Amino acid sequence: MNYILPKKADLSQINIKELDKELPDLKNITETKAIAIARWFMEWIDEGLDGGKIRPGSLLPAKPEFAYLMGVSIGTIQNALRYIEDQGYVESKQCLGTLIKDKSASLRKLTSKREIAIEAIKKHIKNSGLNVKNQLPSSRNLAAQIGYSSNTTRLALEYLGSIGILQHTPSLQGKSPRIGRGNNNSGWMIKSLNFDNPVEVENETLVNKVKNELKDYIDQNLNIGDRIPAHAEFSAKLKVSIKTIHDALRTLISDGILLSKRGRYGTTVIKMPYDNTMEIKKETSIFAPACETAFYYYEKTRNHIKKMIAQDYEVGMKLPSILELSKELDLSPNTIRKAFHNLAAEGYIAFSRGRYGGTFVIDIPETDSQSFKWLAVNPKYAEAYKN
Repeated sequence: MNYILPKKADLSQINIKELDKELPDLKNITETKAIAIARWFMEWIDEGLDGGKIRPGSLLPAKPEFAYLMGVSIGTIQNALRYIEDQGYVESKQCLGTLIKDKSASLRKLTSKREIAIEAIKKHIKNSGLNVKNQLPSSRNLAAQIGYSSNTTRLALEYLGSIGILQHTPSLQGKSPRIGRGNNNSGWMIKSLNFDNPVEVENETLVNKVKNELKDYIDQNLNIGDRIPAHAEFSAKLKVSIKTIHDALRTLISDGILLSKRGRYGTTVIKMPYDNTMEIKKETSIFAPACETAFYYYEKTRNHIKKMIAQDYEVGMKLPSILELSKELDLSPNTIRKAFHNLAAEGYIAFSRGRYGGTFVIDIPETDSQSFKWLAVNPKYAEAYKN
């Protein structure tokens, strides 16, 4: 299959102000708001495509715009879009948005967790010997049984309810179900067993698939010590988003195949992906891993601020702002912010908002702790050459 990787600048986006279809009535409905909005979306897309008002490949307006227009949460809009994506009306793509489905081309996207959860619920119904009018466990208990998150399970239940397999039932107290939320006061009853036998769908994430393709690329094109291409280059080559490349590379770093170094050194190969006979040598890199080096800066900054508080401040006094300390210590604001949050978690400082807000000392810390003695040199390097 040929995949496309469009650029957002090349796509036309539908203007929310151009919508001329009457909005759905969300007050007098027996289904969830997400399903009602999903039905409205499908009707609007069908009518727009038939009338030539919208074209395949066009970007939908942003979710917050739809949420404001219909008076619902962004999460409700997200659930509705996931539903119509299952129906083949749209395709979502990271860093782009949601596009009207073009049948002649496909964006690279594997089976969603929700689709797998739908089949898992069908399998649970079959294997448990449940019949029509039997009540299912709560979404939280069912999620634990099928091995998916509560939110994914709720979305799967809503889909099965929309196609007539399940029926939403209110609580025993007779209260109305909480539409569009967790539905904690309601449950699901089996309405029909007239559905296809559950199928085994491909339970492989896109990140994992890209990870395997990156392993093949490294095996065929690189050697130990080589620096890998930039994320953007891999993104264009494999037709996925830069974030997907980033997540896949992180797993290869965790597996000991790649080593990420700070600054201009980049990410290099330290072990061939399919070579199970060779162990990673401690002297492979003289540099500490990027995550450990970053942690060093956080700890060093935290200890510096603790010492500053102990020497120059009393309880109740206000500390300099993050930007002021950033300039004073020549560190990034994010490093200062991380150190502040660590100190707040330890009970030394507290944050206050408003006109007279800021960061205030609430306890004087001890300053006996020592920061790491290493910075760029990997301790394993020194250990390997100790003798």
